[in-house]
Amino acid sequence: MNKAFAILFAAAGVCAAVETQVWEHSAASDFEKATLKKVALRNDGRLSLAPVLEEIYDASIPYLWAVVEDSRGKIYAAGGGPDAGAKVFEIDTAAASGQRAKTLATIEGLQVQALALDRQNRLYAATSPDGKVFRFIDGKTEVFYDPKAKYIWAMTFSSQGDLFVATGDKGEVHKVSSTGQGSVFYRTEQTHARSLALDSKGNLIVGTEPGGFIVSVTPSAEGFILYQSGKREITTLAAHKDGTIWAAAVGVKPAGGPPAPVGPAQGPTPAAAANATGGSVRSAPIPAPPPIPSMTPGISGGSEIYRIEADGFTRQMWASGTEFVYSIAFDSNGRAVLGTGNKGCLHTVESELLSVLLPCASPTQLTSLFAGSKGRVWAASGNTGRLFRLGPEVEKQGTIESEPLDAGFFAYWGRARSEGERLAGNVRIETRSGNHDAPPNGWSAYQELAAERIVSPAARFLQYRVTLQAPPQGSAPEVSLLELAHVQKNVAPVVEMVVPTPANYKFPSQSLSLTPSTNITLPGLSRTRHTPAITPTVESTALIMSYGKGFTGVRWLASDPNGDALSAKVEIRGVGERAWKLLKENVRDKGLGWDSTSFPDGDYVVRVTVSDSPDNTPQTALSASLESDPFVIDNTPPEIAALTASRSGGRIQASWRAIDARNALARAEYSLNGSDWTVVEPTTRMLDSRQHEFTLAVEAPPGEATFAVRVEDAHDNQAIAKTVVR
Repeated sequence: MNKAFAILFAAAGVCAAVETQVWEHSAASDFEKATLKKVALRNDGRLSLAPVLEEIYDASIPYLWAVVEDSRGKIYAAGGGPDAGAKVFEIDTAAASGQRAKTLATIEGLQVQALALDRQNRLYAATSPDGKVFRFIDGKTEVFYDPKAKYIWAMTFSSQGDLFVATGDKGEVHKVSSTGQGSVFYRTEQTHARSLALDSKGNLIVGTEPGGFIVSVTPSAEGFILYQSGKREITTLAAHKDGTIWAAAVGVKPAGGPPAPVGPAQGPTPAAAANATGGSVRSAPIPAPPPIPSMTPGISGGSEIYRIEADGFTRQMWASGTEFVYSIAFDSNGRAVLGTGNKGCLHTVESELLSVLLPCASPTQLTSLFAGSKGRVWAASGNTGRLFRLGPEVEKQGTIESEPLDAGFFAYWGRARSEGERLAGNVRIETRSGNHDAPPNGWSAYQELAAERIVSPAARFLQYRVTLQAPPQGSAPEVSLLELAHVQKNVAPVVEMVVPTPANYKFPSQSLSLTPSTNITLPGLSRTRHTPAITPTVESTALIMSYGKGFTGVRWLASDPNGDALSAKVEIRGVGERAWKLLKENVRDKGLGWDSTSFPDGDYVVRVTVSDSPDNTPQTALSASLESDPFVIDNTPPEIAALTASRSGGRIQASWRAIDARNALARAEYSLNGSDWTVVEPTTRMLDSRQHEFTLAVEAPPGEATFAVRVEDAHDNQAIAKTVVR
């Protein structure tokens, strides 16, 4: 890779701070939401110009199910659908666009499912349902063979000129001579024999449904299961010139179907064994299948592609959880080309690890592929029925247009670069920007880079368009990495709340031990009032504080629109004072506690100044401040005055007055001769002010007695007084 020609690109995401961020597109998943036009995407993320995909003919019917090319270069395609009938077309690719095709025949049946050519270039067409094989000879159409089957799914000729016909719904393969005489050659004991191919040894390879078996049948009709797929149906088989067989398996198996083995089957299994006399493969009974995929293209379950070696070893080469493989052919380089639905995409398989996504056709399914002459691959489609040519030439120009990339905030754009092969002069990068996520309305126009710098206006969203251009001579470029650099505009943080904590409680970091009886749990902070420009922040984590006499504190709710890390400076001043006194700075937590016993009693205010300096330079850092509501520091106990106690008729009559300078009284108790403290009510029956009168009559013990009272204010400050009663 020539890193001197690297291109900057982007994987959409939200920045965590005001620092240079880089979107990087280097994996296939990075380009999944991009729009690729005439560009191929390899599954390791490499982009290149795609083979030419050209529409040749629109048959104006719902489906084309089959396409073949004879030895003279004449193309035949066939299909059908409701209200269209079973049609066969003859296509001359050299003719003008409006004169390329003619309807060769409209024959009995709903649609033509399969085509085949014999050694004399005579065309055969199989219809479904109530399938028959028709032959076209000397301008006439004739019924060549009737297998008395509901469906005919596939046909292929042997080297001896015999025609093999795969049928459903009895799962039989028929063998038909050149004179049209035929009979059942092999019974799969499955509902459908779905696909056929001939291996290099002359064995017939049969794919079944719903068991998903791949069966090798000798010329003497002896069957041997090569592989049992985890999928329900082998939709297509293709013979490679190197002697391997490629197979596509699709769909979810019905409940109760046999499970797929981990590796290839080494011989007949109890569920499916060869029958030497009848030449049939017998399997355990399987429930009747739902409508078959070829008739209902929306079947789920995804696809798997297998390569079967000449010795029978089967290896998985490709898989998709969403795409449905209808057909396999081989391009001029011997690579397997897959025709899929339900997006009409083409793939090539280069190895077990590498595959390439080629351009997708506008129809829903690419139902049939055929490797023709001059390196061309013909592709037939459904929804609607059209014929396409793939390659062999490569496109001269293609583009990759990304989805809108979200910087998460208003941002400035930086340098762009790419990495890959043969990029110099062959790759052009353009960008456009906007402040909403649906271009192009309200966005800037595409502009090319200037000295590798993005010149689009600063905004929140950016989109790139990369154009690959084939050089006049030599190979086309390949891009393996695209990047875009950007930095968010720094915006000051927001301090939304500053809330004092309850008096006499410590933050966890100040606590040596936590005792459940002296802990409190504070709910998370949330700001309910907000301006439309600022999304309210919710601090949902509860805070556990432990008891600590004399401690007080504040906590705050702060956020940064850029996601910057924050530090705080906490200051305090008394109400009525002017100067702020520093409590602590560079606080990374969202709360601070301190020992308030060194502060005179009084009303105070705390100011919290939050800065984004941890993620910004001193020149660019910004801050914001907010003051708390006034709160009280009170470490002075209440005053107990006029405590008297005397005996009267066998009882002790007591009275006293309690006064607190700053807070309401919270509790009053008495104790006689050191007994447990007992709560006592004031004369008003409730503690709701800073001063209360108390009177009490209790049974008098014999002899001298000590009468004590204890009063506590709302800040847990206590006063105790006593008197002796004789």
